[in-house]
Amino acid sequence: MTIRVLLADDQALIRAGFRMIIDSEPGFEVVAEATDGREALGLARTARADVVLMDIRMPHMDGLEATRRIGADDDLAGVRVLVLTTFENDDNVFLALQAGASGFLGKGVAPEDLLHAIRVVAGGEALLSPRATQALVGRFLDHLRPVTPPPPALDELTEREREVLVLVAHGLSNGDIAGRLHLSPLTAKTHVNRAMTKLGVRDRAQLVVIAYQCGLVRPGDALPQR
Repeated sequence: MTIRVLLADDQALIRAGFRMIIDSEPGFEVVAEATDGREALGLARTARADVVLMDIRMPHMDGLEATRRIGADDDLAGVRVLVLTTFENDDNVFLALQAGASGFLGKGVAPEDLLHAIRVVAGGEALLSPRATQALVGRFLDHLRPVTPPPPALDELTEREREVLVLVAHGLSNGDIAGRLHLSPLTAKTHVNRAMTKLGVRDRAQLVVIAYQCGLVRPGDALPQR
């Protein structure tokens, strides 16, 4: 199955470089290019892309707003957004994760890492480096004291779902969670999906944001003891 990619960046040279890498790899195809967020939103609806590589700073409509609108459109529920950034500690990256992006990449990413990232998010996982995410979220939350009150739906999570939520926030994959909690990978995935449904999010990255905002996990926390 071919992974269909939409490139959204106002710099033609950036798009050309990513297109060359992606189109040269079997199983990948760039299906469209957008020069701003408004174009990206329209093409996400018509080009049937699986993954959007989305620059944050673009004219007319920036990548943050385009990501929000993709995330709010039920017809685009299968589209995943990977944010492109020049600086991984950019506060806008956190806002993009809040808006529904599945992860973020520096524009200087190595070709093999770019392709791996696209595969990961196309498969429904979040691409979040635990160290980079903790630093990013921690710096952002320094400006958001006190910690955001937890959403009422958090009380609807079972003890196991809350435990899984914390592990997701630490950057563990479904396989990692399964091994740590002595579950099957399918059971771990089911707990993650139920947590997303109850909390009204469609992406693991948004689970991470909620866990940090509510104080379930804090930057620098160690993994919970088994």
